[in-house]
Order: sequence, then C-alpha cells, then structure tokens
Amino acid sequence: MRESEVVRMISGLRRAELRRWVAAGWIAPQRQEGEFWFRQIDVARLHMIVQIRRDMRIAEDSMPLVLSLVDQVYGLRNELRQLAEAVEAQPETVRRAITEHRRRGS
Repeated sequence: MRESEVVRMISGLRRAELRRWVAAGWIAPQRQEGEFWFRQIDVARLHMIVQIRRDMRIAEDSMPLVLSLVDQVYGLRNELRQLAEAVEAQPETVRRAITEHRRRGS
C-alpha cells in the first residue's frame, strides 16, 4: 500500500507525522522507486501507534519505550504459543508431569 493510501486510510494521520515515525524506526515500510510501501503489518502497527498516541495520550518522546514493551509482549506471547504447542505434542505422561509441576509452583 502506498504512503498516500495509508494517510487516507488512517483517520487523523498526517504525512509529516508518518514520515517522522518511519524515520524514528517505529514503522519499517519497504522503499521502492523512492516511495514507501506499507504492508498490512505496518498498517496494523500504525493503527496501534495512533491509538496509543491519541487515545492514551502518550507523548511522542515516550513512544520508543512503549513500543519496545509492546514488542516484547508480542514476542513473549509468540514464545508461549510455541511452548504450548510443543507441550501439547508430548505424550500424556509428559503433559501431566508439566501440569503437576506448574501446580506445585516449582
């Protein structure tokens, strides 16, 4: 998706603001023929940034920390999902032992 389409799609997003966020590394669109191209994941992240900045009133200078924490949460969720899938693939006795270990809090 072209930059102009993204600016039209996301309510209240200004081109200068978008370019500032790209320069800051908050969004990493592809660049082709001197133009930014945004993937669906970029657009989703832009929606999240707009929500955080506007709805939650987070200052721009605090955004690197907030985005770092959000990225860590998403990374941990992905790791937990993969771990859950690995546990689910184990024999019943192993799954039971893991469940028991968790209950004991060890």
